[in-house]
Amino acid sequence: MIKKFTSLLLVFMSCHAAFGQKIDSIFFHLYTDSLKKGFYNYINIDGKYSDGSWLPLTSNDIILSANTGRFQGNNLFIDSTYTGETVNVKATLKSNPAVWKQVTIYIRKRPFTEPLKTEEDILNGSIQKRNKRSKNHIG
Repeated sequence: MIKKFTSLLLVFMSCHAAFGQKIDSIFFHLYTDSLKKGFYNYINIDGKYSDGSWLPLTSNDIILSANTGRFQGNNLFIDSTYTGETVNVKATLKSNPAVWKQVTIYIRKRPFTEPLKTEEDILNGSIQKRNKRSKNHIG
């Protein structure tokens, strides 16, 4: 009986500790300095927990909104016809709407002019780099 009670108490305490951490604040940690029109742009948002740890947040944790485009999860798609220079993105914590952050992100102005590499180009580039390294290696 004591063994069952102790086991139950341990389970309860561990569940309480797991759910006891709350997100204190949220931050944008963007992978790029500009958004690309006609592409999905991942909007990375991290939550800082009350114990000081950081974890990435998804659309399960936050509500994402922007003045243009549409979200699919954390990915923001901006239509290629959008003429603005910036996009305002807001992230609001679902569990506590008083915790939110907003950021203005610029739209990439320079077009993509260089063609994408083919699989063959990429593989040949890897082989050439490897051969250059082995020729330059003094051993």
